[in-house]
Amino acid sequence: MQTRIQSFVQESINTFLELTDPLTNQIMLAGHLIFKSMIAEGKVIICGNGESAICAQYFTTKLLNHFIQERPSLPAICLTTDAASLTAISDHYGFSEIYAKQIRALGNNKDILLTITSHDKSANIIEAIHAAHDREMSVIALTATTNTQIRSILLTSDIEICVPSYKIVQIQQAHLLIVNILCDLIDHQLFGSE
Repeated sequence: MQTRIQSFVQESINTFLELTDPLTNQIMLAGHLIFKSMIAEGKVIICGNGESAICAQYFTTKLLNHFIQERPSLPAICLTTDAASLTAISDHYGFSEIYAKQIRALGNNKDILLTITSHDKSANIIEAIHAAHDREMSVIALTATTNTQIRSILLTSDIEICVPSYKIVQIQQAHLLIVNILCDLIDHQLFGSE
């Protein structure tokens, strides 16, 4: 059991270390894009499925409440939390439209769509990205190695932060780390460091 625990921890550490060099620039660009949106009175609209929905809710909470330092609330909407809207949209238009329909109603060209997904089977994330492009929103996509379909629909102005892993648990842990780093970058740019 001890070896299994050490192996799991080491795998997670290795995944985190693989983020540093290749993804530092992408994470910096994403943090700056969100900062520019917020100073232009835009907001971050966030979505994901399953565990990625939890990560989306966590990110929204950190923006609306606080991250490390006390500061004003920041504008963020998590599209995963309204069960009545999600089930109504799914019932009438299909599950693939649950985020896109909300984005068409709530998004504008000052906003950022941040999607979080660890695999390439998320039709609702793909439709969300299309809807964001229709609304002239920038997109930040937290993905993994297998997300080729999502990668293929991103615009050159969009930002993909791709975790170089095939293991769902390590991908999800890395996405949470990236979200924490983005919170830190946003706070630092808007309010300075404590």
